[in-house]
Amino acid sequence: MTKALDGVRVLDMTHVQSGPSCTQILAWLGADVIKLEAPTGDITRQQLRDLPDVDSLYFTMLNCNKRSITLNMKSDRGKEIFTDLVKNADVLVENFAPGAIDRMGFTWERLQELNPGLVFASIKGFGPGRYENFKAYEVVAQAMGGAMSTTGFEDGPPTATGAQIGDSGTGIHLVAGILAALFQRTHTGKGQRVTVAMQEAVLNLTRVKLRDQQRLTHGPLREYPNDNFGTEVPRSGNASGGGQPGWALRCAPGGPNDYIYVIVQPPGWAPIAELIGKPELAEDPDWATPAARLDKLDKMFALIEQWTEQHTKFEVMDKLNALNVPCGPIMSTAELIADETLADLGAVVEVEHPQRGTFKTVGCPIKLSDSPVEVQTSPGLGEHNSAIYGSLGIDTGELEELKAAGVI
Repeated sequence: MTKALDGVRVLDMTHVQSGPSCTQILAWLGADVIKLEAPTGDITRQQLRDLPDVDSLYFTMLNCNKRSITLNMKSDRGKEIFTDLVKNADVLVENFAPGAIDRMGFTWERLQELNPGLVFASIKGFGPGRYENFKAYEVVAQAMGGAMSTTGFEDGPPTATGAQIGDSGTGIHLVAGILAALFQRTHTGKGQRVTVAMQEAVLNLTRVKLRDQQRLTHGPLREYPNDNFGTEVPRSGNASGGGQPGWALRCAPGGPNDYIYVIVQPPGWAPIAELIGKPELAEDPDWATPAARLDKLDKMFALIEQWTEQHTKFEVMDKLNALNVPCGPIMSTAELIADETLADLGAVVEVEHPQRGTFKTVGCPIKLSDSPVEVQTSPGLGEHNSAIYGSLGIDTGELEELKAAGVI
């Protein structure tokens, strides 16, 4: 069966997380992704290793389904080879510091000369302007994109989220830009620049807080549990931040992740009241309507929690879903990696690795009916030098010479 991106060749110059998360999705969708690494390899091959002299899970979980070549871009011959690679690519992706590709001698203008149909995609920390040359990492992007100031509890410090919205969140934004540019190329025949800044990607994911910032000019945000409101959207703990109140409630047996998140919609109050043994609250004018409950959401959730604490989070999930009440148990990483449903869906997959044996990783979250994804192991460093450089006319003898000279 053909893949959605069959025939698309991606030259992947990315490293660490934001870029590789993007190119891995392109590979999952069928593109031939050639990971171009320095002879020493992507730094994450060695970072956070759990086994000596084996590529780390950091690397393997971000580089599945790719091919790897090595190239020293500082050498003249390396630049000549890179020129040939560019001529044969549909997409070039990089996430170096601003200006790094230019300093190598490959400005956007030069790349266009080499390949007018090339889509040149970049991830940067920030857009042009004051912050342009600042370094950006995951939590820096969260800090400067609005996520941290609105995450955590009112009496606590700004808090980072465990979801990698700065790195992988930016990566998926870049996927969208690349696919749009490839589609436009089918009409124009021309490639184009695609750039996503990490700060802007996080800001896009934090848009509801900008919504609430503007609502503040008309008074307190009544669906928030906070007692006081200033001129900024406050941290509001586990409040949903939407039109329907929600909170994380303790469950049995009381472990660190024995909680369930419950949302109380207007039609859900009467069945919840019945379930927790307080059916009279469904008719009580002090409790019966959303408006009546709004100023005592803490008391409402405390009443529900008295019931949830008597049951496990999965028991509560089943009972509330039977009543059509939105809820979700707080699933730990240990529970997620062992979850049979996620395994059946291909959301968590087990992959064979030549040195590691097996490892588990996330599967492709994008499901196409005619382009199923089979997750394959990450490549060894330079594993595909012979095949890819051979397609450029470089024979075995020259490959040995290039390796001896430190070019590959």
